[in-house]
Formats: sequence, structure tokens, C-alpha cells
Amino acid sequence: TYAPKLILLDISDINYIQDVAKEILNCYGCVDILINNASMKVKGAVQSISLELDKKIMDANYFGPITLTKAILPNMISRRTGQIVLINSIQGKIGIPFRAAYAASKHAAVGFFDCLRAEMEEFDISVSTVNPTFICSYHRQPAPGNWEASIWK
Repeated sequence: TYAPKLILLDISDINYIQDVAKEILNCYGCVDILINNASMKVKGAVQSISLELDKKIMDANYFGPITLTKAILPNMISRRTGQIVLINSIQGKIGIPFRAAYAASKHAAVGFFDCLRAEMEEFDISVSTVNPTFICSYHRQPAPGNWEASIWK
């Protein structure tokens, strides 16, 4: 058994994810189950959401999970065992109005993990995608002009 170790990770900080994965592997030697469960979303009309915010959402919901997965994957492949889970959203299958950036990032993640599932079969690594319906999550009401406060975490 191992003592728990708290490692803080901003999933949208792609450059930091590699370091965190190395720290985890150095500490424990392997990861048996990787659950990608972080997410950010924003509500707003397409024309009112900046490209900068679209990129932040894509970093957190798509590039973050795939970067972490790719960092852990070589260890799983070398051991020929492991399980990778993506907790995604029904919006990865069906887009709804005023959630374009969020739905796009979730669609991208579904596509990536569907392909990964097929590729990892030969290594006996299980890849699952869970697409729950709407979840009540923490939300702050934004101050006028403060788009960062409109992000759901």
C-alpha cells in the first residue's frame, strides 16, 4: 500500500502536465487506472465568447486529458495493463445552444478516446468514455465584463 500524496494540477496548463505525470510515476512506479474527470464550461452565444476563451475550454477539456493520458500511456503499454476512463458529457454527443466551445471540446475528446480504445486493445488496456447527462456543478455569477468568472468548474 502507498500513502496518499496530494498533487495539484491545473489540467489546462499543458506544459505542467508532463512534470506532474513524471512525479506520479517516480513516486508510485505506475498508474493502474487513470480517470480524466476535470472540465471547464462556459455559457454564451458563439459571437459573444472570445477565441481566447474557446482556447481555454479546449485546453482544459481536450488537450489536458489527452496530454495526461499520453504521458501515462507508455508505462501502461510497457506493462500491458491499465484502464483509462474519460468522464465526458452528453454534450460530447449532442450539442446544445449557447455551449458551442464546451460541446466542441467534448466532441473532440470523444473522438480521441474512441480511437485510443481501438489502438489499445492489442495491449490489453481498457479505454472507457462516460457521457453523463447534465450535472449540477459549482458556478459563480460573473461581474459584468468578467468572462473568467462565467467559467464553470
